[in-house]
Amino acid sequence: MKAALLVIDSFGIGALPDAGNYGDEGSNTALHICQNIPVGEIHLPNLTSLGLGNCSEILGNILPGVPAEAAPLASCGVMMEKSPGKDTTTGHWELAGVVLDKPFHTFPAQESSFPEEILQPFSQIFRVGVLGNESASGIEIINRLGEEHMNTGHPIVYTSADSVFQIAAHEEIIPLERLFEMCRVLRRLCDPLLVGRVIARPFLGKPGNFERTSNRKDFSLPLPQTTIFDALSEQGVKTIAVGKIGDIFNEQGIEESFHDKGNPACLNRTLQLLEEREGQSFFLFANYVDTDMFYGHRRDVRGYYNALAEIDKSLGQMIDLLHPGDILMVTADHGCDPTWAGTDHTREYVPMIAYRKGWPGENIGIRESFSDCAQSLAACFGASPLTHGVSFFL
Repeated sequence: MKAALLVIDSFGIGALPDAGNYGDEGSNTALHICQNIPVGEIHLPNLTSLGLGNCSEILGNILPGVPAEAAPLASCGVMMEKSPGKDTTTGHWELAGVVLDKPFHTFPAQESSFPEEILQPFSQIFRVGVLGNESASGIEIINRLGEEHMNTGHPIVYTSADSVFQIAAHEEIIPLERLFEMCRVLRRLCDPLLVGRVIARPFLGKPGNFERTSNRKDFSLPLPQTTIFDALSEQGVKTIAVGKIGDIFNEQGIEESFHDKGNPACLNRTLQLLEEREGQSFFLFANYVDTDMFYGHRRDVRGYYNALAEIDKSLGQMIDLLHPGDILMVTADHGCDPTWAGTDHTREYVPMIAYRKGWPGENIGIRESFSDCAQSLAACFGASPLTHGVSFFL
């Protein structure tokens, strides 16, 4: 048996009951995208037949252009995030079975976001100062400080509403390996504060025309619990990561990791693995980041929809490559409503589309934790139960 867990990054489906605590009451990524694209232009046939509209209907919302199916191909439901927060690491970890009891540390948005207990030893080790030290959009701060960075050699450091320490550098000024070494040192310095991720943000170009490259690398906090990767590895199941999944999980429990960048490459990799490894038993966990990185944060509704349509097209090809009993799960890690104020993630339910070829679809309702996803996969592979979650496969 093979199983693929696919994360459409930030594709939330309605505000969680506690969304008001995060300033997100009323957010709904899926609904607001469909409401802002002419209905006649919405064409998501595979997500529709799998039951995306059914997922939304569970929360009392009708998705324009994506009707609920009388007999969806997949089991359909929505999942609540039990862990506090609305960031990438928290969401992916919970999907894999890790539930946090306290949120990751976030830095203040004003100037001098980062404390001296991090910056001082960093500057001493690498003999550099820092530029920025604030909460900012990555593109904006690179355009604003990129020329000064090139003149001084000082890296640009910035944060966001997420638990992140981001460090940007021109690849011709600070080579990649040195930038990654800076991140490894920052990772150690950030560990005592429980910072979710340190992120390398390399870029190229000249002042007025800077562009971030595909060499981004995430350095995540060590995992506090075992995950579905660990459980399946112990069972002898091959585990495969695609996209930024390997970085998010520090490669723990992952046998093969493909660090492809962007949706086209990650979708192609997923299809390639499903096709070339026919007859093998494995678990594949993939993230499709463009919906979040390029369109959610930049509040680009049309771009977000176009990325969904691209994923939808690939889903049809993936389904054709499955054999009876194989599993395809489609979900998200949080929301990032492109119609919402600001540029940050939104605290939302996520859809759970659980397709098992040859099995009838069922209404699996509102799940109390993302970790039900991991527990369901463990049950299907006959692995040891995880600490958190309830399987929705009977």
